[in-house]
Amino acid sequence: MRRPEGPAGHGFDSPRTWRRWVWPAVVGVAAATLTWSAPAGAGTAPGGLAEAIDTILGDPRAEGGAASVVVADATDGETLYQHDPTGRLVPASNTKLATSAAAMALLGPGHRFTTDVLADGRTRGGVLHGDLYLRGTGDPTTLAADYDRLAARVAAAGVREVDGRLVADDTRFDDHRQGDTWGADDESSYYAAQISALSVAPDTDYDTGTVIVEVAPGRTAGEKPVVRVTPPTDYVHLDVRARTGAAGTGDTVAVERRHGTNTITVSGTVPAGGDTTKEWVTVWEPTGYAAAVFRAALTAHGVRVSGATRLGRAAPARARTLAAHDSMPLKDLLVPFLKLSNNMHAEALTKAMGHRATGRPGSWGDGVAAIAAYLKGAGVDAGKVRQVDGSGLSRKDNFAARQLADLLLAVRHEPWYADWRAALPLACDPDRFTGGTLRSRMCGTPAALNARGKTGSLTGASALSGYVTDAGGRELVYSIVQNNYLVDSVKPLEDAIVVTLAKSTAEGAPAAPVAPQAARAVPAVERDGELECSWRKPATC
Repeated sequence: MRRPEGPAGHGFDSPRTWRRWVWPAVVGVAAATLTWSAPAGAGTAPGGLAEAIDTILGDPRAEGGAASVVVADATDGETLYQHDPTGRLVPASNTKLATSAAAMALLGPGHRFTTDVLADGRTRGGVLHGDLYLRGTGDPTTLAADYDRLAARVAAAGVREVDGRLVADDTRFDDHRQGDTWGADDESSYYAAQISALSVAPDTDYDTGTVIVEVAPGRTAGEKPVVRVTPPTDYVHLDVRARTGAAGTGDTVAVERRHGTNTITVSGTVPAGGDTTKEWVTVWEPTGYAAAVFRAALTAHGVRVSGATRLGRAAPARARTLAAHDSMPLKDLLVPFLKLSNNMHAEALTKAMGHRATGRPGSWGDGVAAIAAYLKGAGVDAGKVRQVDGSGLSRKDNFAARQLADLLLAVRHEPWYADWRAALPLACDPDRFTGGTLRSRMCGTPAALNARGKTGSLTGASALSGYVTDAGGRELVYSIVQNNYLVDSVKPLEDAIVVTLAKSTAEGAPAAPVAPQAARAVPAVERDGELECSWRKPATC
């Protein structure tokens, strides 16, 4: 994905640099023939399908853990297999299935976020006598280039000087910046950026609320590295302690933001002649970040603002609009959101739904209530779900496979289903914005370019839910949620179940059992948490 979906933050218990975020390995497990009795709660399925899936779930990698699994016929909803279907577990980013579906229903496929510039005062002789307002409505995709175009339009409107202040109006959302139980040690990790109605994304992966820090080696050992920030901004401050190491030595560069500040510390060594290291790092207070980028753009276009910047004040009703920028429609935003499992998109949409439902500043409480109302209306038992954020970053989120499967069945009847389904990652398609978090999985199997699904990863929690067509052409819905395992990854078990479904027919499971594959082994020092490939930056899967 761009980076991976995963660790304690995106779902990991501690932030690490991408070099340590490797595709997790399965340790000490032999792919042996398994003898195992069906668990309590296992369902029936034609021709041995239940036995085949039960055998996969009996893999030693899952020993001592918990699993909730449901497989259903997508056309008539008949349950074909279930294992503890109502067991509520941490779904990680499978939470985004509920968030995205509710957003399509409540906001609409054509919903666009607007960022505009307003003047509170009269303009005479190129001077605006009053304040200039930058107002956001939660767009998680606004780039520095978009703020530059807004500044150009202000200049084109004849404004050359503002004798008042630059006011950043982020009042569409409340001022709670981070979600319930998000890890404090993830604060500077890009997948846990602060949420505001005004922010900046540094590139077209749209990781809003972050900057990209690039660290290139100096010419000779001992020199400071060359460090660059994208977008260029003085809102963050670099504390460069790193040095260039001898050619051929290891790259130990670490880039982290200090708590409560916008000071970014760059430490470690980068080898002479080595590659440039890139890290995505969150900012503290994204509203101020947006205002700083916009003020710099105004200056570049010859517009001087005399007054200071003020954050968090609403533009008055009398203010007139000078310029506006609209985001892509929601149906298009779903692609980077779901393919790359973007947490910040989920949270912006959740707060936007909260505002739409109540008219109040968007909040997590109102947003998740709106999602629950949609689920109930769609026939999903929302009373058996606990959701506290939009992304699944919180470990308070609880879903069972039954509710996820019911949602997957229900959305097939929505008018926007085709766009929503197309935004789900597609197994083994190498393109990041098609294959997404599944682009390296299930290759060389009947599930390749067939299975679509939403992945989910936190340390000790993994999920995969979506659609797959079996060997007879029948579309199936599946949901697999696993928790409390001790190995690095149980994703090979998820893949084996989906491949089994792709090989099966209405008459039964494939004759030859699908054996879960072992992941590539990596040194223990690199196993700091489980990341989905979209959460690794730069992407390595």
